[in-house]
Amino acid sequence: MYLNKKHYVQNWEHQTDRKFKVTVKLNGKKFEPVNPKNVKYIVEEAMYWRKANAIHQWFVDNVQGGKDECQESYVDPTKLQELLDACNEVIKGSKIVDGEILNTTVAREKLPTQSGFFFGGNEYDEWYLRDIKETAKFLKKELALDYGRDTPEYYYRASW
Repeated sequence: MYLNKKHYVQNWEHQTDRKFKVTVKLNGKKFEPVNPKNVKYIVEEAMYWRKANAIHQWFVDNVQGGKDECQESYVDPTKLQELLDACNEVIKGSKIVDGEILNTTVAREKLPTQSGFFFGGNEYDEWYLRDIKETAKFLKKELALDYGRDTPEYYYRASW
């Protein structure tokens, strides 16, 4: 499960106030097959999850229109804020006792687990909450960044 950031870096002659310098090297030497002047985007892996089925299902339901076909899907930054809000509500409403969440009401409502092929466990336990906390930590940091007019595009993709 991946959330990628796509940065637009193409230079235009009429844009004199902002110029990107793209360098592509392999083992410290210029990588000849890539012409840096032709690079339009740089794609960065922003977040990686493994078997965080509740997070995956959130993307399927809220970004992919219920369609789960391992497709890459654009994620509007407002959706990332919605996911952060859901994570924060689950964290706030969850207390771990003996490795399990004591009251799962908020978790089941906001970020329910899903079962399925390669989905991992569907228990509301410390592993579930760890995934939620890691997601919240990343999103809080990412959404606080000021990219100015160079805000990246976000894309989610899961491959089973």
